[in-house]
Amino acid sequence: MGLLTFSINVTLDGCIDHQEGIADDETHAFFTRLMDEHGAMLWGRTTYEMMESYWPTVARGAAEAPPAMREWAVKLEAKPKYVVSSARTGFTWTNTHHIAGDLRASIHKLKDATRDGVLLGSGKLAAELDRLDLIDEYKFLVHPRIAGHGPTLYGSGLPGTRRLELISAQPLRNGAVAMHYRRAR
Repeated sequence: MGLLTFSINVTLDGCIDHQEGIADDETHAFFTRLMDEHGAMLWGRTTYEMMESYWPTVARGAAEAPPAMREWAVKLEAKPKYVVSSARTGFTWTNTHHIAGDLRASIHKLKDATRDGVLLGSGKLAAELDRLDLIDEYKFLVHPRIAGHGPTLYGSGLPGTRRLELISAQPLRNGAVAMHYRRAR
């Protein structure tokens, strides 16, 4: 069974607005390596639609992008992508699959089928999957910024505190810190 790893950009005050992080080559290289380590991507509909509106055009060369962003886009194009949605069932982006029905059972099935693990990149979906006790690891890229607004990490709350074990903390040249935690069981 593969692990489910939640990874997202987050500011020091917990903001997960994708526009608040440092979007440089180092950040894109970090997330490209992370994606390479996992067998599939998992998103909620809103995050999927944001990604689908931009990255396929970069992968095709139809949008200007630096090499690190283009590398991410090309690899993302090829990567299996799973989307949890009750509002949308049709997905035209290459290698995209719909997840519907019993969320717990569907995610267990996805983890069982994806030996290299699944990389989760949606804040709202992460909160729901954490409520179901399905997230195994957390890999946050903590940016040296205080946004002063939301959305925030776990803004909708959790039923209880999650105890985590620090696996590693690695500072990047841009001032962000890559934090890797495993769920303490």
